[in-house]
Amino acid sequence: MQEDSIDVKNILGLQLPSDPRWVDLAPLSLEDILTDHAYCEQKAATTCISLIQRYSQYEKLVTELAPIVTEEWGHFRAVLNELQKRGLKLGKQRKDIYVNELLLFQKKGGHVDDRFLDELLTMALIEARSCERFKRLSEGLNDEYLRKFYRMFMESEAGHYTLFITLCEHYLPKKKVRDRWKEWLEFEKDLMNRMEIRGDRIH
Repeated sequence: MQEDSIDVKNILGLQLPSDPRWVDLAPLSLEDILTDHAYCEQKAATTCISLIQRYSQYEKLVTELAPIVTEEWGHFRAVLNELQKRGLKLGKQRKDIYVNELLLFQKKGGHVDDRFLDELLTMALIEARSCERFKRLSEGLNDEYLRKFYRMFMESEAGHYTLFITLCEHYLPKKKVRDRWKEWLEFEKDLMNRMEIRGDRIH
């Protein structure tokens, strides 16, 4: 547990690892896990499209996010294919408490740079937490095929997490980005604690 905690902090910056028992529940509700995953990939693709539309004046952002849209949509199709292959159904999209709480923490007023920073840091955090969850699945599931399946996603999300941080630091002062990122990490730590106490599922 200690080793895992250090790994999560050093590589992803996350202050609190997911409860290891979470993986034990995955095989019991594989249809739900894959359905949630499919919608997360779909939302990632559409959010990148929205960022490109909203900040089209930022050439590097547009150039870097355009292939991510294609990649995330490819992930959605891969998860959908996995559902169909196993005779499972894509269920209804559930309310995503985790993401909704993150959106509430975003700065809505003030300078456009602050809103821009929070939008990108939100994506960085979602990708980091997804990467951590996929890491747990790739190491903890009994199904060897699914372990490899989720390792592929884990590696992809890790790259996306660093990209959003890099984009922030390209357009804004590094200290400003790092200071706000620390605030986000503390908020997410508290959010994880609250959700685990309540027994909420996280995508």
